Amino acid sequence: MPKIADNPARAALTPDPGRWKALVFIALAQLMVVLDATIVNIALPSAQQDLGISDGNRQWVITAYALAFGGLLLFGGRIADLWGRKRTFIVGLAGFAAASALGGAATGEAMMLGARALQGAFGALLAPAALSLLAVTFTDAKERAKAFGIYGAIAGGGGAVGLILGGFLTEYLNWRWTFFVNIPFAVVAAVGAYLVVREPAGGRNRSPLDVPGVILSTLGLVALVYGFTRAESEGWSDAGTIGLFVGSAVLLLAFVATEARVKSPLLPLRVLADRNRGGVYLSLGLAVIAMFGLFLFLTYYLQVVKGYSPVRTGFAFLPMIVGMITGSTQIGARLMTRVPPRLLMAPGFLTAAVGMLLLTQLEIGTSYAGLILPAQLLLGLGMGTAFMPAMSLATHGVDPRDAGVASAMVNTSQQVGGAIGTALLNTIAASATTAYLTDHAAGATTPAAQKLLQLQGMVEGYAAAIWWAVGILAVSAAIAFAFITTGKPGSGVVAGSGTDVDDEVRIPVVAH
Repeated sequence: MPKIADNPARAALTPDPGRWKALVFIALAQLMVVLDATIVNIALPSAQQDLGISDGNRQWVITAYALAFGGLLLFGGRIADLWGRKRTFIVGLAGFAAASALGGAATGEAMMLGARALQGAFGALLAPAALSLLAVTFTDAKERAKAFGIYGAIAGGGGAVGLILGGFLTEYLNWRWTFFVNIPFAVVAAVGAYLVVREPAGGRNRSPLDVPGVILSTLGLVALVYGFTRAESEGWSDAGTIGLFVGSAVLLLAFVATEARVKSPLLPLRVLADRNRGGVYLSLGLAVIAMFGLFLFLTYYLQVVKGYSPVRTGFAFLPMIVGMITGSTQIGARLMTRVPPRLLMAPGFLTAAVGMLLLTQLEIGTSYAGLILPAQLLLGLGMGTAFMPAMSLATHGVDPRDAGVASAMVNTSQQVGGAIGTALLNTIAASATTAYLTDHAAGATTPAAQKLLQLQGMVEGYAAAIWWAVGILAVSAAIAFAFITTGKPGSGVVAGSGTDVDDEVRIPVVAH
């Protein structure tokens, strides 16, 4: 990731005349990545049916992407510094397009899950390279703030576009087009980047790669998420499940020990040692655990229980996206220089928890306008209000050489939280559904009654999992209030360089 302060002479460079054209192609790549995160949620029920993916494994379509992306994001940022950001950006686009083609052509569960993991891996190359390119392309502080504002707005709006586009493609063409649509985005962005983007010389970090750190962190995270997934089918007391959790703990502890000793660590521990940054990473990661599971449940509730079409489902999610954008731009952004961050983050998470609490009342005949819409608005407003100061605070006071890894850690905590959340809450929902069906099976003696029982069991499972999400958001609010003790931020300094060189990390990547 960029370390602008390490090269004071860079400020004297003549601005790249093609920088605004470069922004178009870099933002297009970001739009593709954000689209993919939401578009697949809408297509998942159709893809699951066509490919014969079990209910227990369906969350891996989301989890495989999130885990690969989150687990390799720090490594991707390091590769960009080593290879060169433009080269890494183009390679990431090409790989993402190829993986999307593989997913669209999938003939079975294994092929689909492999394609999603590859998408996540190449996305982990693409995202930090894009941020780095923007930072080195826009050297003027005011222009850089404007460029990253546009980049962040596209990332936020992309979620809404993905939900609607996913619905149209699934309903009027085929779920496979939710993958194929990435290919023209990637081709245009890659060709444009090759022709337009210019990367200043001398900006690479040629320190040796921390290979043990990459291996230990990735394996530890995979074991952790697979442990949650296995618990659904085999139980929490199963020897294999317990073994995965123990193995994950050992691997992640070994990762921390390794990072403390190596000369060029993948994740310098000083980044995590700061109380405020640690509070941001932990509270955001927990909040995303709650949000990712909810996206999966609401998609299935609306399509399977309520009978919504994919297009209608996409539009049904818009209140949450509108709430997020409003909370972020009209509440969080306006107040974050006036009040301490914890007085935005803690109330924001609590507001989201209230919205989640409303959704615990879901029933088969629940009114969309009467319950689901206001719940989504509260969720969006709360999360948007909390995320904006969190993004800024995550790199506040950090050493300039660590600004990139601190920014990447925000996205890592979100992606890993999403992977764990999807697996954990899906496990809780499936267990509650099974228990409900077992208790009430004797009363369902006709086909109609059995179908009604199945739907009621699904809703009971979702409600049980959403109760856990409420508790997780409440814990996020408590962590934000207790750990984040810094006062209101100053008017420009984000990193600890003493200058306004790190504006670009104010809006790293909007969560999805």
